[in-house]
Amino acid sequence: MIALGAKRILILGGGFGGLYTAMELEKALAGDSSVEITLVNRENFFLFTPMLHEIAASDLDFTHIVNPIRRLLKKVEFFHGEVQAIDLQSRRVCLVHGPQRHLHEIDYDYLVVALGSTANYYGIPGLEDNAVAMKSLGDAIHLRNKLIDLLEEADFECAVGSRNELLTVVVAGGGFSGVETVAAVNDFLRGALRSYPHLAGNLIRVVLVHPGDVVLPELGPELGLYAQEKLARRGVEIRVKTKVERISGRGVELDDGTTIEAKTVVWTAGTSPSPVLKALPCATQHGKLVANPFLELPGFEGVWALGDCAVILDPTGMPYPPTAQHAMRQGKTVARNIVATIRGRKKKKFEYSTIGLLAAIGRRTGVANILGVNFSGFLAWFLWRAIYLGKLPRLEKKVRVALDWTLDLLFAKDLVHLMILRSAATSTREETEPKAAAMSK
Repeated sequence: MIALGAKRILILGGGFGGLYTAMELEKALAGDSSVEITLVNRENFFLFTPMLHEIAASDLDFTHIVNPIRRLLKKVEFFHGEVQAIDLQSRRVCLVHGPQRHLHEIDYDYLVVALGSTANYYGIPGLEDNAVAMKSLGDAIHLRNKLIDLLEEADFECAVGSRNELLTVVVAGGGFSGVETVAAVNDFLRGALRSYPHLAGNLIRVVLVHPGDVVLPELGPELGLYAQEKLARRGVEIRVKTKVERISGRGVELDDGTTIEAKTVVWTAGTSPSPVLKALPCATQHGKLVANPFLELPGFEGVWALGDCAVILDPTGMPYPPTAQHAMRQGKTVARNIVATIRGRKKKKFEYSTIGLLAAIGRRTGVANILGVNFSGFLAWFLWRAIYLGKLPRLEKKVRVALDWTLDLLFAKDLVHLMILRSAATSTREETEPKAAAMSK
């Protein structure tokens, strides 16, 4: 229930940007009854995306990297729904929610747009229908299920002629998501062989396709080449300066003229902002909202944009990268500027320098650049786990993830195919009553 005359702050999106905006506003305005804050998200949980590849590789229980938003926010009202349209003139947002997806409208005085991004398949023929993205929890679970399903199929005699195709995985995109995913998938498949007596390592083929000169370009050529060398030693085939051209009945066709027969394609090579933003009458760049240094949308008072769906320039004129660490800090800046606007104070520009970048590349190995210093090997992997465990919200989840990691050192992974199916049943009516009557005579 909104208090009479209260200022209404509406946050769209429950990713890093939206959640940290809400958490900072909750701290700053917790005792202010003149302000109502609402967070809208399609899922009722916050997904810790840096650990998503560990779900696909069965390193973690999927419930351990999600946090119920209602547990994270005590004073902020949560609305479980999907944004359909934003009317900046009338200051109103149209949503759908519930099993019947009925319409709902929410008015606002201050709006925060943090709707993130979606997978972009760039119109490549066959890609959208056949590839698995790595953007959501469902994507990671689907990939894990698919890998286990193909292992089960390949283990039987009827698959003798097609085992190589069944156990070939192509990952497109050599950024952080692609490299961490290909490393996790490779380790998972090769580690699973001990449970499948009819399969051998030479049947597994894992390919990473990257359009650039070296993978992990954000970390520089030295660490990128190190990652390539380590992955190649573990059996990953690296194809640089190469793009996926189409997926056909022949397999994955690359722009160098080669075709890879593969049953599994993972797409991490492109994203686009939320399609809801296309209808907004404001400046955009490659579909993203162009925000000023205060993270406001110019020409629309009281509207802020941040995270993957916004373009924000640093002091040198270059866009800030769409990483979680930037979105978290943008969220805090937006919250402080909203409070400053409400209370008539001076707003602050967003300025932030990247502290470090890290990537896990499998088998307790990683690459990292912290404050300009390169790390690789076990130390970088340990830093990856320590830093992200520290960033994971709520002590309960930290403990569960740490326990999963410890158990993973001691026991084999569970190769459980999680089919979300209802139990089988029949509705045939049996004629039991006449028989019973006949027996009683």
